[in-house]
Amino acid sequence: MNRSETARENFKNGYNCSQAVFLAFSDLIPLDEKTALKISAPFGGGVGRMREVCGTVSAMMMVCGLVFYDAEHVTLEEKSALYAREQELARRFREKNGTIVCRELLRGVTADCSPNASARTAEYYKKRPCADLCACAAEILEKYLIEQGILPDPRREEKK
Repeated sequence: MNRSETARENFKNGYNCSQAVFLAFSDLIPLDEKTALKISAPFGGGVGRMREVCGTVSAMMMVCGLVFYDAEHVTLEEKSALYAREQELARRFREKNGTIVCRELLRGVTADCSPNASARTAEYYKKRPCADLCACAAEILEKYLIEQGILPDPRREEKK
């Protein structure tokens, strides 16, 4: 199963959008699964179900920081380089989905901002784009990490 499929399945297995994507890259992050779930949990539903920045985008940013940011040598250049990476990932997500804002991605779906999590029913999955957005974010991030040489290019692996 590729990372895109893993993220989709993570969401369908009950994880929130941010957790679903973050866990799809757990092999790249220096955290155990329980800690990864705790860190990414608050970003679901556009941060605390407030429908702000999509949790899948937040997860891409967290992975990006863990993979690329050198916290031992913090400089303006280091910060700027990370911001440039994050903006590129957001640009790619926005290009595919029109926005990075949860409430805009859920346009047309009855979705409130209450703190009460929705029951995960067949109807819930049927009417929401969230599983597809998880897959999309994971695909974008995986492609970016391949381009940056962090992950091996599967097309090159096939040629061997």
